[in-house]
Amino acid sequence: MLQEGTDFYFNENGLMVLTAAYHLKRGRCCGNGCLHCPYDFINVKEPKRSELLKQRQEKNQKP
Repeated sequence: MLQEGTDFYFNENGLMVLTAAYHLKRGRCCGNGCLHCPYDFINVKEPKRSELLKQRQEKNQKP
């Protein structure tokens, strides 16, 4: 059973967002380009994978 706050949360639009903790329990990248993917989007097809990695890197570089 999923636990709110641990496995998911609801964003400002009311959509459920799965956390990195959930994905780690799942054990693999699903290929959907999830926001908190801890597997560096390994199963996401190009060019989307490169775009997502670039966005993540840019987000992490902001002060």
